[in-house]
Amino acid sequence: MVVSNTHGPRKAVVTGWGAVTPLGCTADETWDALIAGRSGIDKVSCIDASDLPTDLAGEVRGFDPSAHLSHKQLRRMDPYAQYAYVAAGEALGRSGLALDGADTSRTGVLIGSGYGPMSSIIEQVTRINEKGPRAVSPFAPVTGAIDSAAGEISMAHGITGPTRAMSSACASGADAIGEAMRWIRHGLLDVVLAGGAEHILTRMDFAGSGNAKALSKRTGDPAAASRPFDADRDGFVMSAGSVVLVLESAEHAAARGAEPIAEVAGYESTSDAHHWTAPHPEGRGVRAAMRGAVADAGLHPGDIGYINAHGTSTVYNDQSELDAVRAEFGEHLDRIPMSSTKSMTGHLIGAAGALEAMASCLVLEHGIVPPTINCHDPIDPSVNFVPFEAQEHRVDAVLSNSFGFGGHNAALVLHRPR
Repeated sequence: MVVSNTHGPRKAVVTGWGAVTPLGCTADETWDALIAGRSGIDKVSCIDASDLPTDLAGEVRGFDPSAHLSHKQLRRMDPYAQYAYVAAGEALGRSGLALDGADTSRTGVLIGSGYGPMSSIIEQVTRINEKGPRAVSPFAPVTGAIDSAAGEISMAHGITGPTRAMSSACASGADAIGEAMRWIRHGLLDVVLAGGAEHILTRMDFAGSGNAKALSKRTGDPAAASRPFDADRDGFVMSAGSVVLVLESAEHAAARGAEPIAEVAGYESTSDAHHWTAPHPEGRGVRAAMRGAVADAGLHPGDIGYINAHGTSTVYNDQSELDAVRAEFGEHLDRIPMSSTKSMTGHLIGAAGALEAMASCLVLEHGIVPPTINCHDPIDPSVNFVPFEAQEHRVDAVLSNSFGFGGHNAALVLHRPR
């Protein structure tokens, strides 16, 4: 089914999603946990953390890859790619989209990841150092590639359009969705499977981020460790998982009788050009990203009904983001909710923006805003951080923020189908 449009830019709508997260192995399980205010953070079990700066993580628990993958696939696929593969399958199933015929060449895959297959890379480096070159897997060039998740999804579903990786640190998932929207908007493709995937729960990544003093050390109470916008926050919690959305042109969805769930209405990506880990002191790039995304959607700040904050629970990020949002939204911020779902999920790094985009779509669908748990002493009491419990709130437009090391900034505006 090839759908053309000669009347200008096309709308990109969301028709399905799938998720494998610390809150559940499906999108429904993840959303139910978010609305219940349930934390997915606990002591890490997949590595020995006894000598590491922290032992907290948002692991994917109860995930059985053998239920979805063949033995051959399991041998070559890093956990981050396994998560993306399963999330993409769920997303396609929920969308009701059958990929066949001309659809396959007008369909693409774009999976964001900050670090890619770190577990597999570390495993192969260990093998060659300990056992020599013959111990290295012949799958290593594939397994160790950051585009391996996109490639696996492409081959499984016969997708012959562009299949790529997107890497912009913690903005990767949001950037993947935004760029996929542009592919559709400008008529390059009709369908894109877009999202993010990450699994960096390795000793090396824990050591590096811990030595950078970015991770929470609240080891005595894991569920309370991630506390965005709380005065007592002390760092983020590393997590793993994947979320993939099915984006279609509105015309393509209508032609097959699919009901859009949301529209990816606006997107902007910027860079601070300031520092590898610290946000710009004036929030220059962050403000430009939010302003650009809202304008790209044809809206004004007063049209946004909810902000899904980046909200990592680090001292500098939370204050910097709040200052930037206040500067752009002014008094409107006092009238709308702004929450951080990372209080429950931890930080999925390259998958975070995709998870939060999915949550934003579900806010539009259900009229319920997920809470910021652990926000006992908010850094600005005038802001509705949706403390502890979800709130009913009918929303037409949502702003979802994603910012990363290196000064990467991405903002998405999700809207009810228009």
